[in-house]
Amino acid sequence: MDPLTRPYRSLLYIPGSKPRALDKARGLDVDAILFDLEDAVSPDAKVEARATLAAALTEGGYGNRARIVRINGLATEWGADDVAALKDCGAEALLLPKVDSAADIDALAALCDLPIWAMMETPLSIFNALEIAAHPRLEGFVAGTNDLAKELGCRSRSDRLPMQMALQTMLMAARAHGVIAADGVYNQFKDEDGLRAECEQGRDLGFDGKTLIHPAQIAIANAVFAPAQAEIALARRQIAAFAESQAAGQGVAVVDGKIVENLHVETAKKTLARAEAIAARG
Repeated sequence: MDPLTRPYRSLLYIPGSKPRALDKARGLDVDAILFDLEDAVSPDAKVEARATLAAALTEGGYGNRARIVRINGLATEWGADDVAALKDCGAEALLLPKVDSAADIDALAALCDLPIWAMMETPLSIFNALEIAAHPRLEGFVAGTNDLAKELGCRSRSDRLPMQMALQTMLMAARAHGVIAADGVYNQFKDEDGLRAECEQGRDLGFDGKTLIHPAQIAIANAVFAPAQAEIALARRQIAAFAESQAAGQGVAVVDGKIVENLHVETAKKTLARAEAIAARG
């Protein structure tokens, strides 16, 4: 679903193997829950986690939070069974790990009718981002920055310079095909300043929200990826000034000493739509 009609500021990973965490998630102020059966669950616990998660989703109680399940890869012994067990339990979408090409989306699409999200965490996924985003069943991208870093052999930097080509390529593909784009996780969950800085960078790049590993990160992601009051006020003034200029037979307006054209008005309208979607979520 378009982030202008449903916000995706915060997307929290919750292990499918932990009943207490699954229950606690029902009361968290998060836009989306990524119920995880892959990295967060050890091999010997995957079958039990699948049943635990299916029961939690069937019970419901997650309100208007988006419910997305990260299954195991279809090449593993668990992937196909994950799909069979969870496709009719209340999940809104399935998140497929280790996507390399649109063929991987085809394989999952053949097993269920749910919308599909793709983990973009391999070099091939980045080079094939445009064809993956174009798939008719593809709804969202999730940046798998930890796996990408491992594949690249790059160093961790606060400015994420080694990640910029991958992040921007992913975003370009997402925007070309109307796909939601979620930034990767910030691993130091007790470092609020570092998290805020990385959220700000992700928002500046154009991501819709941030994937999170701990509930303590939710408030910062929600705040950073929501339009600020100053942005909302400016958007309203731009729309009003442009309408006034058009009524006077002029094609541009001036707000705060800056030219306002139709493209700026479209951006302003998106800002207001995003703010309204967040307010509607409550």
